[in-house]
Amino acid sequence: MTRMPTYFISHGGGPWPWIPSMRSELAPLEQSLSAIPSELPERPKAILMVSGHWEGADYAVMHAPKPPMVYDYSGFPPETYDIVYPADGAPDLAEKTAQLIADAGLPTSLDDRQGFDHGTFVPAYLMYPDADVPLFQVSMRAHYDPAEHFALGRALSPLRDEGVVIIGSGLSYHNLRLFGPSAKEPSHAFDTWLTQTLDTPPQARTKSLIDWESAPHARTCHKQEDHLVPLFVALGAGEDGAATKTYYQEGIFGGVTASSWRFN
Repeated sequence: MTRMPTYFISHGGGPWPWIPSMRSELAPLEQSLSAIPSELPERPKAILMVSGHWEGADYAVMHAPKPPMVYDYSGFPPETYDIVYPADGAPDLAEKTAQLIADAGLPTSLDDRQGFDHGTFVPAYLMYPDADVPLFQVSMRAHYDPAEHFALGRALSPLRDEGVVIIGSGLSYHNLRLFGPSAKEPSHAFDTWLTQTLDTPPQARTKSLIDWESAPHARTCHKQEDHLVPLFVALGAGEDGAATKTYYQEGIFGGVTASSWRFN
C-alpha cells in the first residue's frame, strides 16, 4: 500500500452539518473535508481519529466492532441527538495500534465502550457519508503534554503504510467564551504563527510546537489545549512531511480565523 498522509483538521462546532445556518457559514470547511478522499493515494483501510473530545489517563484505543454514538454537545435541536454514523470499528487494527503504543513505552488500553464523539463523526460523515470506511479513535492523555503526544504520533506512524489515514481533529482556535469581533485579533495572530511554524523544517517545527505557549495569544486562543493537542499527534505521525494548508477561513462566528493542514 502507498503511505497515507496525516491531517490536522478544524472540525467546526457541534453537529453543524445538520444545522442549515451553520452548514452555510462553514461551507469552506465542508468543502475541505469532503475533498479528503480525493487527496488520498487510495481508498483507506481505516480512519484513525484523535479527537479533542476524548481524553483519559492513558492512550485508550477504541476497540468496539460497532461503536455507539456520543452526543457531547448541548443546546442543539432535538433531532441532532438522533444522528447515527454507522461506521464499523476496527478491532484488529485497534489491537495492533495498542501494541505500537505500548512498544513506544506509552501507557495504553483497549476500550470496548467508547463511541464516536462529534469531533469524529462530523468530519467522518463529510468525508464518507455512506459510513463505509472503518473508523476508530485513540484518546489523548489529560495532561496534554506536547512532547508525549508527538511521541504518540510517531508510534502510530507505521499504520500509514497499512492504509490507515491518521487525523487529528480539533480546532486551531478554541475559546468558547471569546467569539465575535474580540476573537479576530488573537485567532488571526495565532493562525499566522501556526502557518509560519508549520512551514519551517521538521526539527525546528517540532521544537516550536512543543513550546506553543510562547506563540502570540496562545492562551487566549486555547485556554485549555484539548483542541490543539490533536495537531501534535498528527504531526508526530507525519513529522518529516511537508505541511499543506487545506482549509482557511476568517470571520467564523463573527471573528474567528481557523485552518486545517495535511502532512505528507
